[in-house]
Amino acid sequence: MSDGDRIVIVGAGVAGLRSAERLRELGFDGEIVLVGDEPRKPYHRPMVSKELVTGGVKPVAASLEPYLDLDVHWRLGTRATWLDSKERTVHLPGGESLWYDGLIIATGVYPRHLPGSPRHDPRVRVLRTVEDSLAVRRALGNSNKAVVVIGSGLIGNEFAASMRHMGRDVTLIGHAKAPLHRFGERIASALTKEHQHHRAKLAMNTEVRNWISTKETVGLHLTNNQFLVASCVVLSIGSVPAVDWLRGSELTIDDGVLCEATLFATGAEDVVVAGDVAKWPNLRIDETPRRVEHWMNGVESGRVAAESLMLGRGNARPYTPLPRAWSSLYDARLQTVGMPSLGKDTIELSDGVTGFVRDGRLIGAAGWDRPKAMIHWTAELDRRLPVPEPVFPAPAPAEPSFAAGLGEPTPIGEDVLAPFERDFLSDTPTAAVPAQEEMPWARVPAG
Repeated sequence: MSDGDRIVIVGAGVAGLRSAERLRELGFDGEIVLVGDEPRKPYHRPMVSKELVTGGVKPVAASLEPYLDLDVHWRLGTRATWLDSKERTVHLPGGESLWYDGLIIATGVYPRHLPGSPRHDPRVRVLRTVEDSLAVRRALGNSNKAVVVIGSGLIGNEFAASMRHMGRDVTLIGHAKAPLHRFGERIASALTKEHQHHRAKLAMNTEVRNWISTKETVGLHLTNNQFLVASCVVLSIGSVPAVDWLRGSELTIDDGVLCEATLFATGAEDVVVAGDVAKWPNLRIDETPRRVEHWMNGVESGRVAAESLMLGRGNARPYTPLPRAWSSLYDARLQTVGMPSLGKDTIELSDGVTGFVRDGRLIGAAGWDRPKAMIHWTAELDRRLPVPEPVFPAPAPAEPSFAAGLGEPTPIGEDVLAPFERDFLSDTPTAAVPAQEEMPWARVPAG
């Protein structure tokens, strides 16, 4: 990439924004076009299931401000419809098209739908965007009946806690034996006790058998023979990559966009991928391509994708993060590091910290309200999961470009991260963090 070129970024979330920032930091002086299907500029998406849904902040307060003057062309409220990778063209509604010299795909994910649910009913909602959050608030305002959330993953539990902070009765339905059970018995038990202490109801090991929509409420008949009456039902059962517009583009679509370790789309010379939609092999872990739905992954991969595009495929370096995530649930903090989802066994590393082991190797850790201990185990996992050598491929011959001036990858320092993005490495109790910063960096897939 060089001055005079056009880079198109499809996806106006945190990954797209951080990509644009990094391009400008690296001195790219060409045109940047940022296409987003939502009508809003990037915002703190983790606020959707907390401050926004409770009314603690207004949507404008959730805006994610850039760290420098981006000088980009915003195409908001515009959904990309098709990619012609041969002609280097992104097609938009109405027959419009955008040519590009470089493309960054950062379209993220969509909430998964629950088969059989009455999605036509305005009281049955998903929860991912600001508009979703506002719609849930409207449904809550129309009735004082209880609220139901289906899905015992992170977002479902965050939403249930938010409802109790509002004083609303809430029932969380999940097919697992306990909320956040994938993080081990200790964390699941601790969270169950928090829900019970705050009088949130749990309906675990169960699913919805039948739905009944009436003028005033929504009824749910569960497989455990419970019958719930709700003013609003939130579906939080996971997500799917937003890749429909890439069908027929010659990119490899397989639970996301398949990428090389450098975040270049497999086989592409001018397309990189960032955020939740990227499926790449983190060589720190192994050579198996995976997606990572974490807020911090959006931050880091967005920046690295921009670096890779500027360097070119032959000079780009592998993206090898140590995944980190955190969230506050009631007055406690959940933190994860590494890849707990890959663990086959668990081990108690210290009080409140669970380790996840695969083939005798510590692969991840999760802590319940143990920020100081998690600082230690983050450093320990960083040591035990080293970036393999050699990290960088041999430089490929290239025409003069920004590649010669990039040098080593630029670390992401505290001057670049928003306060809530760097809170993982702080031992400050969550209660001491201002409300607008009490947000997770990350999104652990719900389910």
